[in-house]
Amino acid sequence: MFDTLLIANRGEIACRIARTARRLGLRSVAVYSDADRGARHVAECDAAVRIGPAEAARSYLDAATIVAAAQASGAQAVHPGYGFLSESPALIEACEAVGIAFVGPSREAIRRMGSKIESKRIAIEHGVPVVPGYHEDDQTDAVLAEAAARIGWPVLIKASAGGGGKGMRVVRAAAEFGAALDAVRREARAAFGDERVLLERYLAEPRHLEVQLLGDRHGHLVHLFERECSIQRNHQKVIEEAPAAHLSDAQREALYGHALAIGRAIGYHSAGTVEFIHDAASGDTFFLEMNTRLQVEHPVTEATVGIDLVEWQLRVAAGEPLAFTQQQLARRGWAIEARVCAEDPAAGFTPEVGTVLLSDEPAGEGVRVDSGLRVGSSVTPHYDSMLAKVIAFGDTRDQAARRLSTALHAYRLLGVRSNLAFLADLVRAPAFAASLTTHYIERSFPGGWAPRDDAGRALALAALGCVLTAAAPATASPWQALGAWRLLGEAAPASVLVLLEDAQRTVHRLRVRADGARWCVESSGGPLVVALGVTAQLDGQRLEIESGGVREAFTFVAARDAGCERVWLHGAHGIHAFTRVDRTAHALAGTAACKAAVGNTLRAPMPGLVSAVPTAVGARVRAGEALLIIEAMKMMHTLVAPADGTVTELRCRVGESVRGGDTLLTIEPEATT
Repeated sequence: MFDTLLIANRGEIACRIARTARRLGLRSVAVYSDADRGARHVAECDAAVRIGPAEAARSYLDAATIVAAAQASGAQAVHPGYGFLSESPALIEACEAVGIAFVGPSREAIRRMGSKIESKRIAIEHGVPVVPGYHEDDQTDAVLAEAAARIGWPVLIKASAGGGGKGMRVVRAAAEFGAALDAVRREARAAFGDERVLLERYLAEPRHLEVQLLGDRHGHLVHLFERECSIQRNHQKVIEEAPAAHLSDAQREALYGHALAIGRAIGYHSAGTVEFIHDAASGDTFFLEMNTRLQVEHPVTEATVGIDLVEWQLRVAAGEPLAFTQQQLARRGWAIEARVCAEDPAAGFTPEVGTVLLSDEPAGEGVRVDSGLRVGSSVTPHYDSMLAKVIAFGDTRDQAARRLSTALHAYRLLGVRSNLAFLADLVRAPAFAASLTTHYIERSFPGGWAPRDDAGRALALAALGCVLTAAAPATASPWQALGAWRLLGEAAPASVLVLLEDAQRTVHRLRVRADGARWCVESSGGPLVVALGVTAQLDGQRLEIESGGVREAFTFVAARDAGCERVWLHGAHGIHAFTRVDRTAHALAGTAACKAAVGNTLRAPMPGLVSAVPTAVGARVRAGEALLIIEAMKMMHTLVAPADGTVTELRCRVGESVRGGDTLLTIEPEATT
């Protein structure tokens, strides 16, 4: 076994690999971009090497720089984690050139499985069924359109080199095919440098199943059973579990046999995953792809099989044989994992950025958290939105789901909006016990997900926290605590007006006043009616209230971030986030001139990178026409013209980083008569 390991990744997976390295007595070396200088994975490793600026292409995706960092730090091996260079032949070649071990499979295995077209050919050759479709080399528009019509609508267009849900479109009619093909090719070029596509029959009731493989360099290959990954949004996994529910023994054995056939066909060693799509309507199962790396969801297999997959990746890379046979492997219990992402489900899952103000991870029996966060961590638009994973284990699926829901509610993550409450609702929904398909989320929340209806109370408590934060010590009476704030009230001298904006950009006016020993909060304008009367005190970040003999505690944090004051509240019903609005600015925003200016401009909805500008100054545009494409957190976001008109100003160009709220483009609307 080597003694120094360089981890060519960041965030939670870098921390997780470092944990195993430490247990094995290995020295760990982190790499970091300028955006990650103060990141948790840097602090948790024994040494760290800067590899470049924030842009992934100039840091985490630069194989030569990664290998140079390994040489400089004395590392004899490089573990790529997942994403970035984990399936890059270029990194393997660079490692081999200087005698550094690559912790992963062979370059040839990665190459053959890296193309969805070639991998399907291998599957067919070895008797593994694939979804009917088109997997050929001729990529001309006419041939692809003809093949799509032959397969029958709806058809799925997929980037051949794709992954992570990028470069995929469902086409339901011939008239939509050309535009969808262009979009997939554009995304594929930007994300993978390869615009080739394949076509597949779109299955109406699909489940996403996968089998974990583990092999050594001595010809031994075993499976570590299956996982269920059907709960997805936009083709990206949200919840994963092991084992898969609602499968017969015969179906499981068929999965294992197909996965081993693929692995043996390419002489696979290290950890890898063979993915399948299962048609819940017909019961048919088809090969989908193979990921020649560690998977995000590997902890659920570790929990149920009792094997540290990272440890065995390292041992295999060092030349050790597997210490167990297929017959010696068994699993027990049930494990479910939820991916915690920086996104706002209440605002259409918009990616979020910010600074972590509080990160208090849940604990307890059967609960594991893999996280790359700590207080002060910056969540930027340069990388994937996933922040952490919460894994719960139990004797049964129901017990694991209950433990997971409880853990998600207990996770105090403040400073950046996340999907924690949404995840808890997913595993608590009645449909979770039924047969799963990739339509689970849309069917569980047909009108879209919304937080629990306690927004009025949360607003009142947040406003109260704002006043108490600026007030005198908690030992003072409410009247004394108001102090100079009494001068700011618009009506009553002993009150404070607090303006809070919610995730839907609605501004709420809340008046906080002292009434004897109690605090009263009432709405002073806005759609919500708020009425709260409690005794309260704020001790650090702990907001404690009492009403009717019932005492409750909340976590309250307020801090300035990107020029705004953010207010965060965590309690029994999850996390609420608001922006405190300056009263003068709010008054100006209501003027007709300001509204007109906003209506005729396109502003960046979030920080990101401009990836395409299919327009120019002087161009005449139509309402709904795509004018800008921004990439943020590995997703493409298209900004469209708000009205017919002419582009009069363009303030960005391809490759430029923009901040959330930046004005990017201005349109002069067409005159109406």
